[in-house]
Amino acid sequence: MQLRFSACVLLAGLGLAPGAEGAVAGPEPAPQTLVLRDHRFAPATLTVPAGQKVQVLLVNQDGATDEFDSRDLGVEELVTPHGQVSFSIGPLKPGTYAFMGEFHPDTAHGHVVAVEARP
Repeated sequence: MQLRFSACVLLAGLGLAPGAEGAVAGPEPAPQTLVLRDHRFAPATLTVPAGQKVQVLLVNQDGATDEFDSRDLGVEELVTPHGQVSFSIGPLKPGTYAFMGEFHPDTAHGHVVAVEARP
């Protein structure tokens, strides 16, 4: 019994206990909205906090299907004409991650920039 209690205290102190995820990361970041219009992403750059999972809402205002595609982020999400799709990215290390619209790569492209939180 004492050994089990000690192990739980140790795991909780390391942030490894069940339910401890996110305890160190702080509050969940606000969802990010990305709009496809005229086969372009707006904004073309999303800035997100490093080390946290982020929800992205992709709204397609075009009359054609497109696909958010990013090898850097490991995400492929289809969005129908005048539709929307929600997906998560991260947690990411600080840096810049490219994405594009698979069906219109000449115009639909952008970056996610993950930045460290300032104390």
